[in-house]
Amino acid sequence: MRKKAPGGKPAKRPAGRVTAGSRPKLRARSAGAASKPKSAAKPKRKFLPIPGRAREILARLEREYPDAHCALDFRGPYQLLVATILSAQCTDVRVNLVTPAFFARFPTAQDLALADPAEVEILIRSTGFFRNKTKSLLGMARGVVETYQGEIPRDMASLRVLPGVGRKTANVVLGNAFGINEGVVVDTHVTRVAGRLGLTKHTDAEKIEQDLIPLFPQAKWTMVSHYLISHGRQVCIARRPRCEVCVLADLCPSARLFL
Repeated sequence: MRKKAPGGKPAKRPAGRVTAGSRPKLRARSAGAASKPKSAAKPKRKFLPIPGRAREILARLEREYPDAHCALDFRGPYQLLVATILSAQCTDVRVNLVTPAFFARFPTAQDLALADPAEVEILIRSTGFFRNKTKSLLGMARGVVETYQGEIPRDMASLRVLPGVGRKTANVVLGNAFGINEGVVVDTHVTRVAGRLGLTKHTDAEKIEQDLIPLFPQAKWTMVSHYLISHGRQVCIARRPRCEVCVLADLCPSARLFL
């Protein structure tokens, strides 16, 4: 028991004295035990600046997918415009199953402009969102007939005023039906692959397009989309990209995350 100093206060311990209760605990270490070596940090991967990397990406994809093309079956701009509207939230394979019967019944924009909405809905039901798509198709056809005398227009501004036609749809038609490279088509595959390759940090389609346009020659804009889409379908798939067989792995900042 500690003695009390005069006045009732506990006496101070002598300086330097260590009691059993105040002795610091020491971690036991076996004699001669060596400390674990620190794991060596992985060297950071270095990449070409984005413009140079984009040129190399394009060159490799051209060699890898020499037969890349629009996956929608069509004959002429009218059919491609219809098929592209139908492809929203739907696979190209499904659209290609639906369009032969559709075009047999409505071979021209004039025929479609006079169509019964209920009949159109029945023909396109399996593509999903068939009521909204029916409104877009009929509105597009009537606009083409009334404003452009039944001919699909060949410029971005004229196409975009048609119901159901956004920039992506207009780019598809201009690039594949008319051979006009107005822009880069950005779908889910292009969004995913371009993001993983570090060519864009955006998720909005029009902002992604504006990032891609200056990186590639204008004459290649339509094909850039086909190359990126082909790569996204075959190698850079959404859930588990096949980085081990990817021709772009050494150019891709995301590859290390999946290898």
